[in-house]
Amino acid sequence: MSNKEELKNEELDQEIQDNNNTNEAAQEEPKAEEPVTEEPAAEKTDAEKLEEAQAEIEELKNKMLYKQAEFDNYRKRVLAEKADLILNGGQKVLAAMLPVVDDLERAIKNMDKAEDVEAVKEGVDLICKKFLAVLKAQGVTPIETEGADFNVDLHEAIAQIPAPCDEMKGKVLDCTQKGYMINDKVLRYAQVAVAL
Repeated sequence: MSNKEELKNEELDQEIQDNNNTNEAAQEEPKAEEPVTEEPAAEKTDAEKLEEAQAEIEELKNKMLYKQAEFDNYRKRVLAEKADLILNGGQKVLAAMLPVVDDLERAIKNMDKAEDVEAVKEGVDLICKKFLAVLKAQGVTPIETEGADFNVDLHEAIAQIPAPCDEMKGKVLDCTQKGYMINDKVLRYAQVAVAL
């Protein structure tokens, strides 16, 4: 072989060897660059995050159960208070009416023995005034009807009568049953006759 051919062969061999070395280096580099410690570190961080999340979930569950129990106790307490109020709510009003009942009983006993009708009438009138005072103390007031304009929020028209004059149209002429309010709310509507 000639020197030229030998040089070419050597150059080719050198190139092949360089390519092989490059390929081997390229194949080895990824193996060397793969961090072996990163995967366990990442798993450990994920595991820690998972533990923290589970701890937070448990804490929130406990808080929710506490709030639920607290609300359930509140609801039971309110229901018990409401039942007590329904059963004993009128106690104050009824206690205030007992003296009026006592007066009525005394009046009934004295009516059998009484000869003076005017005295009996005066006694019953005093009892009625006392009873109205008790009602007023509890917030119950009569609805004014005499000469008042007809108001559907306060009055119940049970009759319509022709007006004696034009000024009386739409006004209450007569009250057949007195109405009452309790703290600005209608307790019983006044039954009235209205002028047309």
